[in-house]
Amino acid sequence: MTGRITFWFEFASSYSYLSVMRIGELAAARNVAVTWKPFLLGPIFAAQGWDTSPFNIYPAKGRYMWRDMERTCAARGLPFCRPQVFPQNGLMAARLALAAAEEDRIEAFAKTVFQAQFGAGADIAREAILKDCLRQSGLDAALMQCTQNSAIKSALRAQTNEAIAAGIFGAPSFTSGAELFWGDDRLEQALDHAAGAVI
Repeated sequence: MTGRITFWFEFASSYSYLSVMRIGELAAARNVAVTWKPFLLGPIFAAQGWDTSPFNIYPAKGRYMWRDMERTCAARGLPFCRPQVFPQNGLMAARLALAAAEEDRIEAFAKTVFQAQFGAGADIAREAILKDCLRQSGLDAALMQCTQNSAIKSALRAQTNEAIAAGIFGAPSFTSGAELFWGDDRLEQALDHAAGAVI
């Protein structure tokens, strides 16, 4: 690989769904390696005085986001179903993603979880849904026990703190060296930077 990008995503983030489903293929085409880093937006939002997603705080922005998701998913051939609860609690999914990374299956697991949530409208806070996602991504459902592993919990907290230190304020975000790119619509630009293109 000629370059590397760090991909910061939140399981509750609608736009992270769009990037999760395409970053692997786009990065491979540019010979760029991807480091997948799930993190939690809750502490970042709380620091702004928010107790929920800005898409809920600002209804007009929320209405736009859902319509934008419908259009973009349709254009990309992705299934889309607005989940009944938004944002969902992605804590267990994020912990499981770290466990999946240890088995080199984080991309497969993340795709499966996002497809369940935004493709089928499933509640990813439910253990049964996550166990099914584990199985679908080639992992043992017994991995669920890792959600209570103190090392995994600490790793997720550390990763969230790392995101805050990097200046990340939303998801998806991408870092290439010292450069920060925010939003699915900046994915190509971030990858080009990682591949050595002059920006």
